[in-house]
Amino acid sequence: MNPAYEKLLKCYDSYKAKIDFTPKVALILGSGLGDYADDIRVVDTLDYHDIEGFPVSTVPGHKGRFIFGYVDDVPVVCMQGRVHYYEGYEMSDVVLPTRLMKMMGAEVLFLTNAAGGIQLGMHAGDFMLIKDQIASFVPSPLRGANIEELGVRFPDMSQIYDLDLQDIVKRAASALEIRIKEGTYIQLSGPQFETPHEVAMCRTLGADAVGMSTACEAIAAKHMGMKVLGISCISNLASGISSIPLSHAEVQETADAVAPKFKALVTETIKAIGAQQN
Repeated sequence: MNPAYEKLLKCYDSYKAKIDFTPKVALILGSGLGDYADDIRVVDTLDYHDIEGFPVSTVPGHKGRFIFGYVDDVPVVCMQGRVHYYEGYEMSDVVLPTRLMKMMGAEVLFLTNAAGGIQLGMHAGDFMLIKDQIASFVPSPLRGANIEELGVRFPDMSQIYDLDLQDIVKRAASALEIRIKEGTYIQLSGPQFETPHEVAMCRTLGADAVGMSTACEAIAAKHMGMKVLGISCISNLASGISSIPLSHAEVQETADAVAPKFKALVTETIKAIGAQQN
């Protein structure tokens, strides 16, 4: 058996032994949204440490647990703290949580992150709906022997981010009177922030926001047949665009400041997804 799939099955068995809950939406909480799960109707929690073989986040501000509960009447699993490639994990471990949430029953993956703004006219605190992505600078989570139980060898990636879900976000943002930009997200490996010339390269490639997560998770989810949705919180302007040296504290501060709006947008979106599925 493929070692990555064997590890995934062990994690699933560990989850099933502790939790009796079937989510419809899987939500990965980025910086500034970490406490979102505390505001939903929580029915259970599962610490990453209590799942056999599960990778554990080492980033400050990431609590490291699954929250199971309801947003309105929609059953969700929230990943309170994600795992990043720059932490030293294999890419198969980075996307293991995504795959596990699909095995739990989730049909939609809702990705959120804090990202550096590249698009002209962006400001710290803006939101960007992810329409497409560039993942060429990190290893593919599908590298190696294909896990046939999860998906096909050569999955189509012409439309990773679901168009219907994008429309739902835009309608929710309009109803809440929240401005939301649209663009392409690029994932670099990190953990260092980008140099000005790297940001210039990203802009030349067509990227509007840059970060260190998300794209690999979207690929893994699409491979498994999930519908994928992504929103970036522009926590800072990328190097070369902003004259201020970048820091994780700045990212967290901006994300925290706009968290109430971000939470409202996420809630309205999930409620609309639930209404669409019913």
